[in-house]
Amino acid sequence: MSTDRIARIDLSLVILPLQNPVSDAKVTTGRQKPLSEVALLMAEIETEAGLNGLGFSYSKRAGGPALYAHAKEIADNLLGEDPNDIGRLWTKLVWAGASVGRSGLAIQAIAAFDNALWDVKAKRAGLPLAKLIGAHRNSVACYNTSGGFLSTPIDELLDNIDRSVAAGIGGIKIKVGQPDWREDLRRLEAVQKRLDDRAALMVDANQQWDRPTALRMGRAMESFGLVWIEEPLDAYDAEGHAALARALDTPIASGEMLASAAEHIELIRLDAVDIIQPDAPRVGGVSQFLRILALADQKGLGLAPHFAMEIHLHLAATYPREPWVEHFDWLDPLFNERQEIKDGRMVLSDRPGFGFTLSDQARAWTVAKETISRV
Repeated sequence: MSTDRIARIDLSLVILPLQNPVSDAKVTTGRQKPLSEVALLMAEIETEAGLNGLGFSYSKRAGGPALYAHAKEIADNLLGEDPNDIGRLWTKLVWAGASVGRSGLAIQAIAAFDNALWDVKAKRAGLPLAKLIGAHRNSVACYNTSGGFLSTPIDELLDNIDRSVAAGIGGIKIKVGQPDWREDLRRLEAVQKRLDDRAALMVDANQQWDRPTALRMGRAMESFGLVWIEEPLDAYDAEGHAALARALDTPIASGEMLASAAEHIELIRLDAVDIIQPDAPRVGGVSQFLRILALADQKGLGLAPHFAMEIHLHLAATYPREPWVEHFDWLDPLFNERQEIKDGRMVLSDRPGFGFTLSDQARAWTVAKETISRV
């Protein structure tokens, strides 16, 4: 029986600036401003036995300070607890903030703690997290998104594709959903021509089509042989996604914007997607992500987690069916380590836990910090 206890928690809010603001269809429709920074909630947990775990959650455009504030309020509930009791501790944190619910911001704050506890557990075993859970593979097919935003001019977009393929990336995803649908098809044709079957191709409409438009665009894109069409409809329109999935040959993918396991369960129950795209920091951490995986596998769904490849490589490696993981290099400056990419796949390292440590740059970008300890 473990006698270890949680002795200290360091929370920090890190603001990561993007070199160039990016825009997707949510910007072209006027619903959001270009994305210029990512706010990250970092949770570092230290145990009496000297083990350290690192977990993070994040927010884009708004919500970072709120994540940090909620985490500060509930963190002391972990002090003195056995770090191995992850499921019980997740529930304890949920009840500590029960009045703000079991989805959204409150769950995303808990995710940073949950992820850190899984990091501790894997380090105690001396294993990469995927191996602790039970890996089905040592590498996962990866695709790049960060080079394909609508704000990227077509010449630069094509150059980004060449660089990604040369770096060993196995798939390219570009953003669609422009006011002029013909421009979407022109960009898609140019991208497919440049790829010349060197990598897989996906598109992402970022929830900006209505049902008739999504059906028309889906039919217009059938000939491109896409791996999937992502978020063609509002993320919470599960019935619309289900109808679209029935009508099109191209697989439908969604889930990244949902902020609880329960919301993903509804997508799965209604056969709304062919490929599920949960985000561990958004659904409450590794613990809740694994709940979604079990149900998705039972339904025979594909898997392509959203963002946070530092976490999702491990989780995708545990999925029985061949998954994808999303390559974003935005978070690279925050960590001392890098993911290895080879022959279209992201390779699982042999480093224990998630295998990442915070860089000096992450410390420099920290705008708030709090220590919660037993002393």
